[in-house]
Amino acid sequence: MNNQYTQELKIRYDLTRERIYTSAQKAGRNPDSVRLVVVTKTHPLERIQAALEVGILDFGENYPEEAVEKIDSIGSVAGLNWHMIGHIQSRKADLVAKNFSLVHSLDSYKLAERLNRFANEKGRVLSVLLECNVSGEESKFGYPTFEKRQWDVLLFEIEKITRLSNIKINGLMTMPPLFDDSEKTRPYFRRLCELQGYLYKKYPELDWKELSMGTSSDFPAAIEEGATIIRVGTAILGPRPSRLGAN
Repeated sequence: MNNQYTQELKIRYDLTRERIYTSAQKAGRNPDSVRLVVVTKTHPLERIQAALEVGILDFGENYPEEAVEKIDSIGSVAGLNWHMIGHIQSRKADLVAKNFSLVHSLDSYKLAERLNRFANEKGRVLSVLLECNVSGEESKFGYPTFEKRQWDVLLFEIEKITRLSNIKINGLMTMPPLFDDSEKTRPYFRRLCELQGYLYKKYPELDWKELSMGTSSDFPAAIEEGATIIRVGTAILGPRPSRLGAN
């Protein structure tokens, strides 16, 4: 470690890994079944480089243009994966399709078509998660899935998405309401797990294995409820600076 920040980051990272291990063990799960994505949105390049130094290889970004600047600056690193976790405007679909390993926030067929087109131009198949609004909050993006009667409607979207040759569904993502008590998030995580089971039955030929849910404030509960991917930022990188610029 070559500076104080990197040393502090390493300590926070190790503590987070310990909490992942404890939560997985509590749920009778293999800790290796949980993938940690470190959220780097608005964090400067130096912090990402420090994260790379301690062995972090999965980074999550919310804003495509800001992310691409970082991706280009970091360059090629063995095992490095960039995750798009924020809402995607259609006009930014080309940046996303060409630069990210996994999209967590697919929320419409229109967006899927755009991503498919640009992924095809790049000669790649883009892995995606369907973002689901399991809380009913109007401020949340994602397919409305907070009532079971809405699930059948989602099937029509999935049917169309599966016809796109350069898009591959890998699972689901959600953002629960923000509570002071993380225990209150459990019903929302359970709802996403229930939806996953429903989709496994309807489309057993598709890959629904990933559940992206849980952040710095509630990831232990998310792991106990079945999360395979957690998105953790401040707990590892520290307080988030203001956004670098408008996208």
